[in-house]
Amino acid sequence: MSFAKTLTEAGLPAVATTIEKAQKYLLSKQYPEGYWWAELEANVTLTAEYVMLHTILGTAANRPLHKVERYLLKQQCQHGGWELFWGDGGELSTTVEAYFALKLLGVSTDRPEMKAARDFILARGGVTKTRIFTKLHLALFGTYDWKGIPTLPAWIMLLPSWSPFTIYEMASWARSSTVPLLLVCDKKPVWSFPNGNIDELYVGGRDKADLSLPSGDTTIGKLFVYLDKVLKICEQKGFVPGRAKALETAERWVIEHQETSGDWAGIIPGMLNSLLGLFTIGYSSDNPIIVKGLKSIDDFGIETDEEFHIQPCVSPVWDTALTAIALCDSGLPANHPALVKAGEWLISKLILRSGDWAIKNKTGKPGGWAFEFYNEYYPDVDDTAVVIMALEKMQLPDEQKKREVMDLSTRWVLSMQCKRGGWAAFDIDNDLDLLNQIPYGDLKAMIDPNTADLTGRVLEMLGHTRYKTDPAVINRAINFLKKEQELEGCWFGRWGVNYIYGTSIVVNGLVAMGIDNREAYVMRATQWLNSVQNEDGGWGETCNSYVDRKLMGQGTSTPSQTAWSLLGLIAGGEGRSECARRGIEYLVSKQNPDGSWPEEEFTGTGFPGHFYINYHFYRNHFPLTALGRYFHHA
Repeated sequence: MSFAKTLTEAGLPAVATTIEKAQKYLLSKQYPEGYWWAELEANVTLTAEYVMLHTILGTAANRPLHKVERYLLKQQCQHGGWELFWGDGGELSTTVEAYFALKLLGVSTDRPEMKAARDFILARGGVTKTRIFTKLHLALFGTYDWKGIPTLPAWIMLLPSWSPFTIYEMASWARSSTVPLLLVCDKKPVWSFPNGNIDELYVGGRDKADLSLPSGDTTIGKLFVYLDKVLKICEQKGFVPGRAKALETAERWVIEHQETSGDWAGIIPGMLNSLLGLFTIGYSSDNPIIVKGLKSIDDFGIETDEEFHIQPCVSPVWDTALTAIALCDSGLPANHPALVKAGEWLISKLILRSGDWAIKNKTGKPGGWAFEFYNEYYPDVDDTAVVIMALEKMQLPDEQKKREVMDLSTRWVLSMQCKRGGWAAFDIDNDLDLLNQIPYGDLKAMIDPNTADLTGRVLEMLGHTRYKTDPAVINRAINFLKKEQELEGCWFGRWGVNYIYGTSIVVNGLVAMGIDNREAYVMRATQWLNSVQNEDGGWGETCNSYVDRKLMGQGTSTPSQTAWSLLGLIAGGEGRSECARRGIEYLVSKQNPDGSWPEEEFTGTGFPGHFYINYHFYRNHFPLTALGRYFHHA
């Protein structure tokens, strides 16, 4: 009997139809190689920086920069600014970078769009109020003074492993972006181009610009600003210990960390900065390393007949594993040809070499997955756990090989447990929060600490695969989660927006490990989910909940966040509740005729408070997973 027929006979025909349409839609999106892959939509800054990079390197020829112009202008909002995430009302640094890129592309400052952008920027304090990375990009063109950029001393590359700080205390994304910037900040280059000036964006004029570094209200922040002044004086006097050796070490590190595909760390900031760093120290734009790197950035682009823009990253492993789980949980046979192709493709992407994670993890053996097509230095715990769960649900021709791969990768995940009991994304014990206080770290994303959502994911994986694990490992993880629970009963979501995401994953993890869903702390979580349901039956949460706790669980309903809430309620024993029923009705009513769901909101998180992502498949596979699991509990 088919899954859809079973649903119909159970009195759930609308759910059956919705599931069938969603399955057909996702199956139609599978690539011939076996993977799924959809766009990661972010703000316009990375596309603006793409324009800046090619302007500096002189490599704009044969690249669709005229389409970038159309894209940037189309993304501008009526208020004149550009948004950090959909519906946020516009953001200063994003708008400054978009304005500058348009100016480099030759757009006249007399155009109404540019005037509106100037008004938006000046009303919010102008260039001097932007983030450090925006100022750094402007400094490359001489339109912001290097005196206002935090010092990045190259000698940090020479610090011994026993030092309280090395580059491996930075998160992988910060490390891959910062090491090449050591090469840039040592030279402090300035490239001049027509239209490469935005003095009109300084409130009160550039000659009166306040170049002081933000110190915040903390004593340690003020101390770091004072230290930066000392470092600047040392630079001016030529006192930079080990400079030549440090720069050589940084250069070698950048070259060694380039993937065979040309990528660096699988993220655009690391790729852009690596190319800038190498170009700064004399690598020509036709050097094979540069050429390969530029092509890898082009491969992150999305081009249509009219527009072109850059994604921050690509997500085929992530998309494939989550889509496979959705198809399995909604009744597709475990040996369906689409799932077999997906499973075999996933196994082919297993990373069997050591990466940066091995610097601090001395016991783990390689065996993880990365987010992207190529990123061998940086497999991550979240992707690996999700792939293991997807493989568990599939039936592949070579089941023995599958089990061996799952065993190897599970042991790698277990080796990544942090001292506090939880799991982080890319490293263990990467929690030197002091780094978020340095002037350079104004995005507060310098570290990769263990988090509730990742810990919940690992527990869910261990529970579903029934992997025999040392009870002490599980107890440490559960105790970590108990300590991380918010007073309201929810959990923080580091990698998805926000408390809805974190709460859903943690509840699923706890219950998968055998925790009774009637335990008081689990019930507090499901009660919280019930309490934040919207009147339309869905759930939603704004990205602003990262900066204002009063907004936790509040926002316009979205398919992805509704699905997360339902998954939390179902795991928590509330699958037959009125709230769950209304949530299911919301998903059924919002489905598009082609089987997809609409979602403009950004529900993925890069850096809380500073960078968000709209995963274009989140709106489709998570609702399908929720609908499938609902049937099993209805």
